[in-house]
Amino acid sequence: MKKETIAFIGTGVMGKSIVHHLLNAQYEVHIYTRTASKADSLIDKGAIWHSTAAEAVGTADIVFTMVGYPSDVEEVYFGDTGIFSNLSKDAVVVDLTTSQPVLAKKIAQYASEHQFKALDAPVSGGDIGAQNGTLSIMVGGEKSVFDQLLPIFEVFGQNIVYQGEAGAGQHTKMCNQIAIATNMIGVAEALVYGKKAGLDLETVLKSIEAGAAGSWSLSNLGPRMMKRDQAPGFYIKHFLKDMRIALEEAELMGLHLPGLELSKKLYDELVNEGMAENGTQALIAYYK
Repeated sequence: MKKETIAFIGTGVMGKSIVHHLLNAQYEVHIYTRTASKADSLIDKGAIWHSTAAEAVGTADIVFTMVGYPSDVEEVYFGDTGIFSNLSKDAVVVDLTTSQPVLAKKIAQYASEHQFKALDAPVSGGDIGAQNGTLSIMVGGEKSVFDQLLPIFEVFGQNIVYQGEAGAGQHTKMCNQIAIATNMIGVAEALVYGKKAGLDLETVLKSIEAGAAGSWSLSNLGPRMMKRDQAPGFYIKHFLKDMRIALEEAELMGLHLPGLELSKKLYDELVNEGMAENGTQALIAYYK
């Protein structure tokens, strides 16, 4: 049985690794990214590059998107050279971007009205999860479409959970980001405290990551903080975008989330110091 043809729009830090997994699984993958040179390793491996999103999706059965901001999602789907301008009937679009739930619903509504199918499927796990093919994927949309695409999700994800109707994946990702936001403060402050107390931080990690304080951020980003490695697995600028979305949604629900507000305040200060392109673990720099 012939495998589906896939188009992938946006091959940044995480998207590039996902496309590598799809190519390794012998899928034909058409790609579009604004800067072609950044996709050289994918092209060398067999990905087919196109100069617009519309061209990339022309023959695709399934389209994945992973771009930066909700405005980018809007443009890449609804723009003049966007996905919906050249998508085949019955094709499935899957937005892996962390974006607004209302936009996920808009895409799903448009898809339904034009004989397409749509899922919102934001991911968690950062560059490490993308490289290892172990991403958590939170999916909203029709259950039958989720079931159809599950074997492909399993190519690059490990914890793949159907959350409900369109927008539910994005709402779940907001829960994820809210939990991470305050956890990052805890990780940074624990390491700063340990260093000030004269402890060996690697030895500290051996104790605390195996106990009740354990978390993905502590185990994976704690060591980067200790080395002052600020390379982006996930950009501060994108984390701030997520926090803004979560705070906007919380306001609509009448919720006050002081922990999230504090985390956003600290990261805003880092951006003011020119650190928007750094990884989220650069929060440790706040405590310099």
